[in-house]
Amino acid sequence: MKGALLFATILSVARTAIETDKMTFLPVPLSETSENITLTTPMYSGYLNISETKALHYVFVGSKSENAATDPVVIWFNGGPGCSSLLGYFQEHGPYVIEDNTTALIENPYPWNKEANMLYLESPAGVGFSVNTNESAPAFSDMSQSIDAFAALEVWYAGFPEFIDNSLFVSGESYAGLYVPYLSW
Repeated sequence: MKGALLFATILSVARTAIETDKMTFLPVPLSETSENITLTTPMYSGYLNISETKALHYVFVGSKSENAATDPVVIWFNGGPGCSSLLGYFQEHGPYVIEDNTTALIENPYPWNKEANMLYLESPAGVGFSVNTNESAPAFSDMSQSIDAFAALEVWYAGFPEFIDNSLFVSGESYAGLYVPYLSW
């Protein structure tokens, strides 16, 4: 009984922490108009603390379909190593992309979140907005990156337990051709 109560307490704290990451709009400077972009699907941006010195930045975009609650979760990694996964979000398949030859965001007519819940992870720690404050161990390997990504996924599921039974797909491009199989393994 104590274990169940402890788990429920941890889960509620994690859920509250993730709720603070919820976004309701994108600010004016990112819009092609002079108005904020009001988000029509759930979107979260924040940190998944995986150790005392590492936190992976994530962006989660809920599915736009009628079956959002049961649609798959797709994790996206850009490669590099050292390339932010926000590149995929803002230039390829996110709900809003940067218009060619401008700095304005426009709605993407073909976003991947049309029928999937998208989780963009900036990995390894130190890439993009992700942090690694351990100056004595700033390096990483393919294995340490996958261990960190798995830890981040555990934290994410603690904050979004409603997706635990959904299908999970791990995807990416470039050097993520190593990240994906390592994490899947």
